[in-house]
Amino acid sequence: MTQPKPSHLGLKYAEQFKDSSIVDVYHHRPPHPDETVNALLALITDEPRTILDVGCGTGALARRLVNSVERLDAVDFSQAMLNKARTLPGGDHPRLNWIYGRVEDVALNPPYVLITADDSLHWMEWDIVMPLFQRLLTPHGYLAIVGCGTESNPWDKDLLALISRFSTNREFRPYNLIEELQQRHLFQKVGSVLTQPVPFVQSGEDYIQSIHSRNGFFAGAHGRRGGQRF
Repeated sequence: MTQPKPSHLGLKYAEQFKDSSIVDVYHHRPPHPDETVNALLALITDEPRTILDVGCGTGALARRLVNSVERLDAVDFSQAMLNKARTLPGGDHPRLNWIYGRVEDVALNPPYVLITADDSLHWMEWDIVMPLFQRLLTPHGYLAIVGCGTESNPWDKDLLALISRFSTNREFRPYNLIEELQQRHLFQKVGSVLTQPVPFVQSGEDYIQSIHSRNGFFAGAHGRRGGQRF
C-alpha cells in the first residue's frame, strides 16, 4: 500500500498560493544567489538544452536560467503567480513559456535535460510526478530539488512560538522531503551542493511580509540567506 503524504502538504494548503495576497508580497522572499543559478546550469550535460521548472511561482529561477538554454517551460497552478511572473524582469523572454496548471495534468514538450523544483515539490502528488519526471528527462538529465537554508537569528525562538500559535496550517509537522521521497522509493539522490551564504538586508516590515508569503507562516525569510542545497 502506498504511504500517504503528510497531511500538512495537502492540496488545500498548496492552494493558498493562488491567493493574490500571497502573490503581492512574494517578492519579499530572499533572492537566489548567482552560485545557485550557476550550479544548476552546470548540471546540463545533455541535449537538447531545455529546462522544465515545476511549481515556478513568479519565476525566480526560470527568469534567470532561460538566458542560458534553448527553451524553458515554467509550470504553476496559480494563475496569479504566472500573471505576476510575466511582468517581472525576464518574464517576457521569447524562450520562456509560462504554463498554467498542475504539472500532474498539463501538456508538456519533452525531453528536458533539467527539471528544477524550487521549494515546490513537497506540494505535488509524488507518486504521479516522480515517475513522470523520469519519463520527461533525457538519458543524462537531472531533477534538481532546490531549497533554502537559513542562518540562525537571535529572534528565532520567539518567532517560531508565534508561528506555532498563529499558523493556519494546524497539521504541520517537521519533515525532510528527500527522506520522504526515498522512503517511498521515488527518488535516488546522486549528489548535493551547498552554496555559500550571501548577505540579504530588508526592513522589518518587508521581513514580516516575507513570512506572509509562505504557507501557514511556517517558513520565515531571514535577514541573511543561508546556503542553498539541491
